[in-house]
Amino acid sequence: MNDTFMKEKPVLPLILSMSLPMVLSMLVNSLYNIVDSFFVAQISEEAMTALSLVYPVQNFINAAGIGFGVGINAVIAFYLGAGDHRKADQAATQGLVLAVIHGIVMTVCCIMIMPVFLRMFTSSEAVIELGVRYSVVAFAFTLIVTVSMAFEKLFQAVGNMKTTMISLMCGCITNIVLDPVLIFGYGPFPEMGIEGAALATGIGQALTLAIYLVVYLVRPIRVHIRRQYILPSKNMVIKLYSIGIPATLNLALPSLLISALNAILAAYSEVYILVLGIYYKLQTFIYLPANGIVQGMRPLIGYNYGAGEHKRVSQIYQIVLCMSGIIMVFGTVICLLIPGQLMGLFTHTEATIQAGETALRIIGAGFIVSAVSVTSSGALEGLGKGTPSLLISLCRYVVVIIPAAFLLSRFLGAVGVWNAFWITEVITAIISIYVYRKVIAKPAEPVNGQDERRMDALLRERETSR
Repeated sequence: MNDTFMKEKPVLPLILSMSLPMVLSMLVNSLYNIVDSFFVAQISEEAMTALSLVYPVQNFINAAGIGFGVGINAVIAFYLGAGDHRKADQAATQGLVLAVIHGIVMTVCCIMIMPVFLRMFTSSEAVIELGVRYSVVAFAFTLIVTVSMAFEKLFQAVGNMKTTMISLMCGCITNIVLDPVLIFGYGPFPEMGIEGAALATGIGQALTLAIYLVVYLVRPIRVHIRRQYILPSKNMVIKLYSIGIPATLNLALPSLLISALNAILAAYSEVYILVLGIYYKLQTFIYLPANGIVQGMRPLIGYNYGAGEHKRVSQIYQIVLCMSGIIMVFGTVICLLIPGQLMGLFTHTEATIQAGETALRIIGAGFIVSAVSVTSSGALEGLGKGTPSLLISLCRYVVVIIPAAFLLSRFLGAVGVWNAFWITEVITAIISIYVYRKVIAKPAEPVNGQDERRMDALLRERETSR
């Protein structure tokens, strides 16, 4: 495939070819997430509660890996669109080095803080013990997660979505198969309990990275990891972090939100903490496919923006918004029709199921309108506009929902927390439209001095040669 297919192929087929592999892999990801929780729930309700409390920290690790990977993805795609392969290689190499550093730091820090973190939300020693046992094993694979995410975004930046799809699917399927085997000790394997769930996830993640490495070595792509670029370049590091930090915060904000909501709900009952944890497991089945489409969109928008194809940027955004909206309609219908059956996958306690039915029906009312903020935030990241994207996420995960949940809970109890979700989605959608249109209306800003002047010259040369 040539270097210019991202700006020459018709928009809808291009989005489908880039997004569908990611949607499939995300669906498998959401399935393994649900299966993982399903088997842990068979251990005990305390084990499921422990998993719910560990989830914010686990989500932060994934957010850091994916978010910085988005920075790698956006910078590589921009330079490829501008025809500067040397800078694309430099972004890939230094992005990978930084991902390794992030993985090492987070491994140590996250394992150390878990006992204190868990005690902030529960006084149950059984829940704390299970949470620590799970997190020590799970977080030991943090370096693998961050490096794997870097390679995932590297492959996506060059339009190679099939490799990421196959790698993610293989890792997820491995995790699904190993979950019951390691948790309950089938065949020659010992019964490991909740540690078995963590180990199964880690093995799946390691397999995903192994596939990326093999494909990279056997079938080289247009972007390369080069030894001469290992030492950090100040300008390149600033570019990577200027997009990666806001993207990381975008993805990490749900961790802050979940922790804040857990603190609010703990005043009423631990049942509601469990319901919130189950909801976040279930909603991944809806939001991960939408995020898969957004992942397919990012390199397309970045490439076309770098190549000066602003009309195609607008077309890509509109089509992705429609596709995300269709997925959210499906999610709303499911939550309205069978909320009890969904909750029953993770608990057999009638009170918990009834509380969960109410939560899913109310929260699901905001799914459709959330497509606006999800698509706008992803498009802005693809354009290299990390700060406006972060503003949208701050509204969605902090500025609006936490105060709304706190105030409504004073009058409606736990039900007030559930209503805060759809109210926030409506307000954030309005803000998203305004922010996106304002950013798009501005002319492209210089990325950085000499680099931008060189890119302008390259683009003028390409236009002249047409």
